[in-house]
Formats: sequence, structure tokens, C-alpha cells
Amino acid sequence: MAIIEFVILTGLGIILGALIVNMLNDRQQQRILDDAFYRLLQFQNGKISLIQLAAAAKVDAQIAQKYLETQVQIFSAILEIDEQGDTFYKFPKLSLPPILDRQQW
Repeated sequence: MAIIEFVILTGLGIILGALIVNMLNDRQQQRILDDAFYRLLQFQNGKISLIQLAAAAKVDAQIAQKYLETQVQIFSAILEIDEQGDTFYKFPKLSLPPILDRQQW
């Protein structure tokens, strides 16, 4: 009976540990995406494409797409297509206060 309890507790511990690691990875990925998104907003004059975000954050395109779709809804971005046929989302202009603008992100 003690062996069964040990196996069950060990299994639960492994599952809990895996969940915690997964949660920490999700938070880290969210921070990376946030950083890449706001940098692109600043340097791309509010125009961001999916491939730019995925490349800047170094994440899978599907992950970047979910993130970008959320930001599009939150900030009411507008879909635009340039002369080359590339798709961008136009976000409201990012105007940082001078104190933040001088600081390196």
C-alpha cells in the first residue's frame, strides 16, 4: 500500500511541477511578446505585420498571431495592405512622455 501511495504522490508531484514550469514559460513568452510589440509600435510608426512580430519576439507564427489578434481587438487597429501587397495592422500612434522616450527599454 505504501508503494502505491508513493507512486501516486510522485506522479502528482511531477504533474504539478510540469504545470508550474509551463506557467512560467507562458509568462516569459508573454513578456517577450509585449516587449517586441511595443518596440515595433515605436520604431515602425504604429504599423506591425505578423512576420515582424514573430521575428522580433522569436516565437512561432501561430503564437504571434494569437497575440497580435488580441492586441488588434484591444487597440482597435486597422488592417492595411501596402503597395507590395503586404498586410499590416495600423495601431494608434505611440507617443511616449519625454522621460520615457529618453530611457532605453
